[in-house]
Amino acid sequence: MRRFFATALVLAAASGIPFSFIPSATAAGKAPAAPTGVTIPKGYRNWEVVAPSQRDDKDEIRVILGNNIAMKAYRAKTLPFPDGAILAKLAWKRVKSTEFDNTFVPGEPPRIEFMVKNAKKYASTGGWGFGRFVNGKPANETEHATCFPCHQANVKNHDFVFTRYAP
Repeated sequence: MRRFFATALVLAAASGIPFSFIPSATAAGKAPAAPTGVTIPKGYRNWEVVAPSQRDDKDEIRVILGNNIAMKAYRAKTLPFPDGAILAKLAWKRVKSTEFDNTFVPGEPPRIEFMVKNAKKYASTGGWGFGRFVNGKPANETEHATCFPCHQANVKNHDFVFTRYAP
């Protein structure tokens, strides 16, 4: 599974398809913050793959990444996740491959999302801070307001995290 996404990223790079989620202002050190205070963590592209993710109503390729703290918790099957765990959801529009029939590759990235565990700071949202970034800029407060209610309604008993580890 991990090889699939690594291959997809390599194919995207080789074909000239853009797949960077960090705008130049962020790369220069000016990290924009979501209304929750969540920012785009440095080095997140080097995190390990937790699992792929897909919804029927989205025409996207998605992958969930975890920082070292999150990955250690996943492997140990630790719930709740410890403070300092961060999950990233990267998404790309699905583009039909020109090289392989019935195959899709990453296209434009519509957004990137982060969940940051800090039980005290984010006590009102299950201990998680949510950050959604569109074209490298924080989504508006209304869009962020949809994050926790969905997690609360569907995965309250899994520390509000949808993604399960795919070993």
